Amino acid sequence: MTSTTQASAPPVPRERLVTARTAVFVAFALAGLVFASWASRIADTKATLGLSAGQLGTVLLAASVGSVSGLPLAGRVSDRIGPARTVAVGMVSAVVGLVLVGGVVSAGGSPLLVAAGLFLLGFGVGFWDVAMNLEGAVVERGLGRSVMPHFHAAFSAGTVLSALVGAGMSWARVPLVVHFLGTAVVTAVLGAWALPRFLPRVVAAAPGDGTAHAPARPGSAWLEPRTLLIGVVVLAAAFTEGTANDWLAVAFTEGHEVPEWVGVLGFATFLTFMTVGRLVGTGLLDTHGRVPVLRVSFALAVVGAVLVVFGSAWLAFVGAAVWGVGAALGFPVGMSASADDPARAAARMSVVATIGYVAFIAGPPLLGFLGDRVGVLHALLVVGALAVLALSVVPSVREHDGRPRNAARPIDPAADRPVG
Repeated sequence: MTSTTQASAPPVPRERLVTARTAVFVAFALAGLVFASWASRIADTKATLGLSAGQLGTVLLAASVGSVSGLPLAGRVSDRIGPARTVAVGMVSAVVGLVLVGGVVSAGGSPLLVAAGLFLLGFGVGFWDVAMNLEGAVVERGLGRSVMPHFHAAFSAGTVLSALVGAGMSWARVPLVVHFLGTAVVTAVLGAWALPRFLPRVVAAAPGDGTAHAPARPGSAWLEPRTLLIGVVVLAAAFTEGTANDWLAVAFTEGHEVPEWVGVLGFATFLTFMTVGRLVGTGLLDTHGRVPVLRVSFALAVVGAVLVVFGSAWLAFVGAAVWGVGAALGFPVGMSASADDPARAAARMSVVATIGYVAFIAGPPLLGFLGDRVGVLHALLVVGALAVLALSVVPSVREHDGRPRNAARPIDPAADRPVG
């Protein structure tokens, strides 16, 4: 038998929630900036170090291992020290790893040292990811509307900007270490502004109901069927998104025989339309609900991947755009679904994120080994198999009350939120 401990929490003014929302936007955008700084230079790293597709896949595996090492701990750490400090830990680890990778590649060093830097990068991103999603779920509940896709759109916007910068850096042949040091400085400055503006920990425990809850036992969430099925949806979404992140630029370069900087532009196209999908998708989720919207999303991802693989070089850009729209909502919707119950949000989100990041473990080497045999471009067809799996378990993310968040519910004009 378990008991719930409750304590009074001060009411949260709407202005404070809006400030926290802006801070979470910044945290997500910076995560995208850091990630895409590395992703935009993967093709340059492959060429500089003379790696085969399989060797590159093995090096990329280090980042995935780092992420999955940090993810199971992130929810527990967030419960102890709060999301803001947990994000700070992740930021430090991620930028140190990024700069290490840049230094090693620029010096033509060992792939083993690159893997060590990627492990730190992945570990930091794992901590950062869970903690900022937890804070985003708190703000979303406090505001009473779907905003998680907008946070992930901020992540995508950060990746778009960073990918465009990366394309310019690649074209100008700027050393990776110079590029990545600039990313580290921007992250430190903006992170120092955003993190103090997260909500206080007592509010984050249970926003909107005036209570604070004792955290759930982390291991127990692994025994919940709904949580595990949401994890499968997020796994497929992560694979759909992550495959493009890691391999799309390389696939354009090698499969369609275009220069490296054109491949990065193909990657930027994917990121741009994923951002658009997340901005537009929030309204669709509130109107139609999670399940039908995700069904369409995964179908679009398959269509986009097919166009990239079998289309001409220019049609592949159209495919990258469609793929981006299709990959937009799976991950943020899964995060929101795992946090439907505030008292168990940290434990469930850690489980769902850990399952999802299995895609980042399996994806890079799987695509690399397949790429050695059938070419990187045709290896992208694996996305379709995972999308079919996702479609079979999408009902697990259904809203608790069985209806879209704002469907058939009046809006309180004073609070600007649904009531009832």
